[in-house]
Amino acid sequence: MICRSLREIQNMVKGYGLKEENENIVIQGVSIDTRQIKPGQLYIPIIGERFNGHKFIEAAIAKGAIAAIWNKKEALPAVSIPIILVDDTLTAIQDLAKSYREQLEAKVIGITGSNGKTSTKDILASLLRTKYKTQKTFGNLNNHLGVPLTILGLEEDTEMAVIEMGTSNLGEIELLTNIASPNVAIITSIGEAHLDELITIENIVQAKLEIIKGLKPNGLFVYYGDNPLLNEKIKEMDISYKTITFGSKSSNTCIPWLKSFDERGITFSLDKFHCPSFYLPMIGKHQMYNATAAIIVARYFGVSFEQIQDGLLNIEFTGMRNEVINTGKYTILNDSYKSNPASLLAALDTLYSMKNYSQKIAVLGDMIGLGADEIKIHKKFGDKIDPNQVDYLLTIGPLASYIAKTAKPKFGNNRVFIYENKAQLIQKLKKLMKYESVVLVKGSRMLKLEEIVEALKSKDIMEDKEVV
Repeated sequence: MICRSLREIQNMVKGYGLKEENENIVIQGVSIDTRQIKPGQLYIPIIGERFNGHKFIEAAIAKGAIAAIWNKKEALPAVSIPIILVDDTLTAIQDLAKSYREQLEAKVIGITGSNGKTSTKDILASLLRTKYKTQKTFGNLNNHLGVPLTILGLEEDTEMAVIEMGTSNLGEIELLTNIASPNVAIITSIGEAHLDELITIENIVQAKLEIIKGLKPNGLFVYYGDNPLLNEKIKEMDISYKTITFGSKSSNTCIPWLKSFDERGITFSLDKFHCPSFYLPMIGKHQMYNATAAIIVARYFGVSFEQIQDGLLNIEFTGMRNEVINTGKYTILNDSYKSNPASLLAALDTLYSMKNYSQKIAVLGDMIGLGADEIKIHKKFGDKIDPNQVDYLLTIGPLASYIAKTAKPKFGNNRVFIYENKAQLIQKLKKLMKYESVVLVKGSRMLKLEEIVEALKSKDIMEDKEVV
């Protein structure tokens, strides 16, 4: 984590007001959250739509904050710790992260995409960790605050930093990539997501391509080459970076070939590399492409094939994404962190591929952020879902109800159920589920469908069932 004197911090954030007697105080890390702050840290209060971190300065001090950055428009607090004044604390934390990044020798890999960026981050960090001291974005800290916090959390001797970059609007990834200054940029895939803000797929492509605006001059650009819009846009650009594409089409630099897959993992080979097959303990054929992007970058940094396979077997996964939970009675496919058309299609394909289960149940929630066509898109999934591959379909939320209503004619009324209440849905699941069932739970983050997953993990959910 960042450890700098307050004099250095003041220069890095372009601030003022620090008293001379406090200039040599050294902070040990940064926090914006008084609930998580640790002794010796610098507190940076952020102003949001519904909160103002400046109001919690006393709590920050009580937890051990030894200094704070302060918006000059806020009334100065009567506190004993040193204060550095700035025009805006959000800009200050971004400037601090950018300056700290410039002082580090670490190589940075920036990852963006509509789907697959978190899985690619987890895989790549594991591969790089076999040879280098590596850190990665924690959880989903991939926005205008998350990326600066990730960078400020890097140890001085970090050799590789894998940083996820998310967006919901134009200009956001440009900001993040200029802060992170990546040596490698990856675009995993592009699909229908955040259309409520970005409106068109063309804008999504433009937003994702912003990642190369901060790419170092001699950097590597890796992207999913099966997307025609992305390829078309890149052809229009004057790109001088070394580029490698991956995907299923013959025009790609690197093409993975699926050899086998089951609910434990997938085995695949890569035509570009003369090497043995790789085994990835993740479910879903789409994960093969995420692993391919990670392997390309790992090889770029000199990671051996033996180290790559070792890394693939020891991935630290971010939760609620294609997470397989075996309760001993039945299996939960927990993909409750987010949902958009591409990721839902991949999740259903994964469910279809899972064999030797007594029944398959899909619990689907709303896909948020699809713009004006949101109802139409949900109805399309009602048409797409295969009644021969899913025994029961349960939906929750007003948008997901369109999936159910469209699917009902081919499923029949006794196999499709619509809910607005999680507790009622859970009660229905208890009645429907058999031993050795598999249940997919998938929906957008704001629905908090992990609550359904937690209920399914309860030991007594099937206590009234007889083993058959």
